[in-house]
Amino acid sequence: MTDTELDQPFPTLLSAQIRHGFSAAQQYLAVAVYLDSNRLPQLARHCYGKSGEQRAHALRMVQYLLDRDLAVHIGGLDEIRSTFESPRAAIAFLLDTEQTRSAQITGLARAARESGDYLGERFIQWFLKEQVEDTAKMTTLLTVIDRSTDDLFDVEDFIARELRAPQRVDNATPRMAGAAKN
Repeated sequence: MTDTELDQPFPTLLSAQIRHGFSAAQQYLAVAVYLDSNRLPQLARHCYGKSGEQRAHALRMVQYLLDRDLAVHIGGLDEIRSTFESPRAAIAFLLDTEQTRSAQITGLARAARESGDYLGERFIQWFLKEQVEDTAKMTTLLTVIDRSTDDLFDVEDFIARELRAPQRVDNATPRMAGAAKN
């Protein structure tokens, strides 16, 4: 985030992050389709799943603004890239976008803290934890691709074996907009 962006109130920055979240969902979807078209079903399935996660993250941010009785604006998306020179390039691109998103979420946490928005700061903590996990997974995936010496069947096997673990239940997960209330 630029210094000018950090001068904006936390809710305004969060609204911009909602757009980035929906854009990330669409970007993962575009990569999933690219990987599917290259007959890499495990890589594609992983990216389809990440698309849903990114959409859910954006909807959690929407719900937070609704819960705080703050304005919510759902606008357009950032530019989506759908062609890549190789599956490795697609995953490297996603890693770069995860690193960018980590910087954005960190900027949100900083803005909430510096403005004294303790509710916002508490809310964004969950997303910081998620970004560490998401960036680590993409880093691992790119490392496995690089070590596979162009044998993407090894990568597909790795994903099926290592990245298909059952999802843990996180009771601290913020509620999504549109989800049933507990």
